[in-house]
Amino acid sequence: MSIYIVLLGPPGAGKGTQAQIISGALRLPHISSGDIFRENLKNQTDLGKLAKGYIDRGELVPDDVTIAMIRERLSRPDCRDGALLDGFPRTPAQAQALDEMLVDFAGKVNAVPLIDVPEAVLVERLTGRWTCRANGHVFHEKFNPPAKPGICDQDGSELYQREDDKAETVTRRIRVYLEQTSPLIEYYRRQGVLLEVDGTQSIEKVTEDLLSALPRREA
Repeated sequence: MSIYIVLLGPPGAGKGTQAQIISGALRLPHISSGDIFRENLKNQTDLGKLAKGYIDRGELVPDDVTIAMIRERLSRPDCRDGALLDGFPRTPAQAQALDEMLVDFAGKVNAVPLIDVPEAVLVERLTGRWTCRANGHVFHEKFNPPAKPGICDQDGSELYQREDDKAETVTRRIRVYLEQTSPLIEYYRRQGVLLEVDGTQSIEKVTEDLLSALPRREA
């Protein structure tokens, strides 16, 4: 029986870290919608060219193009036993399309873990990040501070704060995510597959809670 998991979590929740860990533990490929887009654009596939046309015109890529990319990826041999989906779906309409698609793969969305973190904690996590100019090493003023303020431990270059990590930008990103994702969360809650996990815990404890709640394939 194939297992399909949709991982949800706002910016700063640690979703990327947990996706890699869970993917390995459950032996399911980590399917990132961002990676799929980049792959199709880089390889200039038919779908990639189609998507690029919309992007170049400053338009949103239609759902049917995104869904076709996801379908192609899920049809590959490594997804025979299921997959961990990250970044798709983003809306109830996409979730419905995924449900219909998975019927063709003799599967369904088995679980939707949501890494839940309060907005104030997310802002603290993201606005504390500083990056070195020379090689992009990342520090955090609270969780991973440099030995000398403003100086990279690794190469001695200046640390700066990216625009994406500034408070105003971070707050806007989080609120947009929460507003856009709220209907999707409710969609999966109504289906009875939403699993809420406290993302304020340590990485190890979040992983433990996720793995204890998620279904596993039979050996």
